[in-house]
Amino acid sequence: MKVIKVLGSGCSKCEKTAQSISAIAAEKQTEIELIKETSPEAMMNYGVMRTPAVVDEQLVHSGSIPHREDIESWLQ
Repeated sequence: MKVIKVLGSGCSKCEKTAQSISAIAAEKQTEIELIKETSPEAMMNYGVMRTPAVVDEQLVHSGSIPHREDIESWLQ
């Protein structure tokens, strides 16, 4: 099972990113643990200040809502 973190303040990009990841994982029947981190400290620990996504403790995306193809590649 992959652990995916969406880091952000709870803005619309963060929420949309989390929703997209959940929906695509469910569609692909891939079991994930989705964690939404909203603390600035968590974001600073990864060295980012814009909507990032972290998969298994590796920063994989930052600054925008990820494309479907990106999310699918994270689930493999």
